[in-house]
Parts: sequence; structure tokens; C-alpha cells
Amino acid sequence: MVDEKVAERHSPLNQRIRADIELNILSGKWPPGFRIPFERELMDIYGCSRMTVHNALSRLVESGLIERRRRLGSFVAYPGTHATVLKLPDVKAEIVSSQQSYGYELLTLNRRVANKDDSRRLGEATRTTVIAITCRHLADGVPFAFEDRLINVASVPEASIVDFTTTPPSSWLLMHIPWTESDHRISCINADADQARILGLPEGRACLVIERRTKRNGQIMSQVRQIFDGRKHSLHGTYALSNI
Repeated sequence: MVDEKVAERHSPLNQRIRADIELNILSGKWPPGFRIPFERELMDIYGCSRMTVHNALSRLVESGLIERRRRLGSFVAYPGTHATVLKLPDVKAEIVSSQQSYGYELLTLNRRVANKDDSRRLGEATRTTVIAITCRHLADGVPFAFEDRLINVASVPEASIVDFTTTPPSSWLLMHIPWTESDHRISCINADADQARILGLPEGRACLVIERRTKRNGQIMSQVRQIFDGRKHSLHGTYALSNI
């Protein structure tokens, strides 16, 4: 006989509720501190039992996305007390939001066992299989960003069947694979000959470099290095404090 609590925990509706809430949080629609609808509200929205809603929320608590406050409800968790939240949007969405036409060019794609440099970038000592992608993003036909990305196949097996010749990896990951943790590194470089050629810049131009590694429940999913023309790109951060 199947344990009803185990079956409920892994039911399709349970997973749908979790996925919907994750998308609202990770897309920024529900920011840190936002109150999640009460269990009764979610029961009415999804037409399900309290157990289904309770288990979905419990999994979100386990992943660190939400926190429960006694007698108050569930809230989107803050990344940490006194944390600075740097929003790094999908490059395609950023270009489209600025009323420019978006273009994408795949430069290289390789599936391989992680080499020494791949392992360093992923922070993984094991020789996992990765999908290594380099691509260029265009705004109104002009180079906007160069992207060098590694996807950990063990954590994101779905990536193996995606056609990245037409689908930007950053957009696909954002839309299909929610993450729970990320770390960033921001630096500046002077474009070398290859970087200058790809971005259509003079060699030696100052460029902004953003490196981001994402995880889901402790498992490394992807590492990306994006390079932008330093004269045309800037970053914006939000500083938020929990008021509890």
C-alpha cells in the first residue's frame, strides 16, 4: 500500500503549486518579504486539499525560498540579513524591454567531460559532463554581449535535448529551471583581440564582466561569464532589510 503522505508530496498538483510559486519568486514578481497567499487561499485557487498545499509550501521552506512566521503566514525569504540583491536579468529580456530588436548567434557548442578549467568555474571537483556554449547577443543588429556558459548535465539533464542553435541558454534556463542560490562576481577587463572582434569594439576597450554561478538545493546548475561594452552597460542593485 502506498503511503498517502508520500504520494501527496510527489503529486503533479503539489509540483505545480511549487513551480508556480518558485516562478513568481525567481522572476522577481514576488520580492523578499512578500506574503505568500494563505493556505486556504491556495486551496481555493488550485481546488485541492490542505495537505497538498502544506506539502508544497514545506518543500519551498526546505529549499530556502520562503519562510514561515507563526500566526502571520508564509513570506518570500530574504537572501540574508543586510543582503544586497543584484538583479541580473535575462539578456534577451533586457534588450526587448529597452524597445530594441533582439538577435542571437550561437558561436560554439560542445558536450564534454569537464576539464580542469570547467571544474574550477563550476566549483566541482568531480569530472561531471557539461554543455559548453559561447554565444553573442545582439540589440538592433549590434553586438550587445558575449556569453560563455557551462551547464552541468547532471543537475540539468533537460538541457541535453534543447536546440541552442536557436534558443538562448540564459532565456531557456530562466524560464524552465528555477534556481535557489546564486553567487556573482563583477570585474572589468580590457578587451583582447578575440573579445573585441566578437563585440565589435576597439581592442583594449574597457568591458564589464559578470560571472554568475547558480545552484538548486545545493547542486550546481550553471556558470556563466558575460562580457559587455563598459561604456554602454551598467548594473543596478537593491538594498533591502528584513523588518522582523
